[in-house]
This record gives sequence, structure tokens and C-alpha cells, in this order.
Amino acid sequence: MINQIPMTLQGIKKLHKELMELKNIKRPKIINSIIEARKHGDLKENAEYHAAREAQSFCEGRIKDIEIKLSNANIIDVTKITHNNKIIFGSTVSMINIITDEIISYKIVGHDEANLKNNLISVNAPISRALIGKEKNNIINVKTPRGVIKYKILDIKYI
Repeated sequence: MINQIPMTLQGIKKLHKELMELKNIKRPKIINSIIEARKHGDLKENAEYHAAREAQSFCEGRIKDIEIKLSNANIIDVTKITHNNKIIFGSTVSMINIITDEIISYKIVGHDEANLKNNLISVNAPISRALIGKEKNNIINVKTPRGVIKYKILDIKYI
């Protein structure tokens, strides 16, 4: 039995978009590249052919991976969940580092959606585990390789 994968509505849309791009744009281009490379003769020493086959393998693997994730997705729409002003999956949380006064904001998302550059953190990340269930003005302690960091929760949004 495969476990369901929690995902936000935005995460599902992003995966659907990537899947359509892979199937409708990238796959046909790779197939055309293979057809062209075959025309160049001996396949054993044909670098273009081997590169195209490798790209095809990667593309097909990613398509299969996305299809599995989509079929096992547990879509969580944070705007439709009772939250009682607590941090839940899909919440966007603003907090301040108590020592440095640095304010950061993260959205808690599924593992596959996580992207630190876009302030999307995995529900499995230590900071997310420390945040889940907490409320505005709570202080959390997050264990990091550099030691424990204390944050104060400033705001919680369900968007």
C-alpha cells in the first residue's frame, strides 16, 4: 500500500503543468531528436543518439514519477480547513528570530513542493515540525546543526 502524499492546491497545479509540458512538448522533441540521430548511421558511435536516448529515459522516468505522485496525492486546501488559529499544513507563517531580529516567512507544503528559495518548506522539515499546532505569539525552539534557534510567531495566514 502506498501512502498518500500531502500537497497543496498550488503544488498539484504545478505538477499537472510539468506533466503536460513533459508529455506534449519535451517528449515529442526527444522523439524527433532520436529519429534525426538514427539517420546519421551507426548507432554504437552516435553521440547524438545516445544523448537523446538518455534524455528520453529521464523524461519518461519523470513522467512516471509525477503520475505516481498525482495518483497518491492528498490535496489539502488550507482555505477550506478549520484551523482554530493554529499552524497547520499549508499555513504561511511569519516569525522573528529572537536573537538576530530577522523576520522570515514560510509556507508549509508537501515534501515535493518544498523550495527554500521561494520560502516553501517541507512539512517534514524540523522547523515545520516545531511550528505545527502552534499559535501567534508562541515561541518555538528549532534544533539546527548550529544549535537551537528561538523564533516568535508573528502571524499565521491561511492562503
